[in-house]
Amino acid sequence: MATGKQRAAARRNINKAQSAARSKKTIANMPKATRTALGQQGAAVAQRKRGGGSSPKTRAELYEMAKKRDLPGRSKMGRDELARKLGVN
Repeated sequence: MATGKQRAAARRNINKAQSAARSKKTIANMPKATRTALGQQGAAVAQRKRGGGSSPKTRAELYEMAKKRDLPGRSKMGRDELARKLGVN
């Protein structure tokens, strides 16, 4: 069983951790350009979910298309960049 001193220390640690998590607000502390880019990515994902359609949705599908077209640098590209280079939206 824990002593009173140990319980008090545990409570202090919990409160300290909670206040640190509240004050961090990691997205709020990011540069404006990064926050904007994250918002645009989120909006694009939401639109793809709403729109459905037959366009390739995964990076793997886009990568295969890029492989067929022999697109240089494709292995280092993300989903959005592959879609832009291939002209697929």
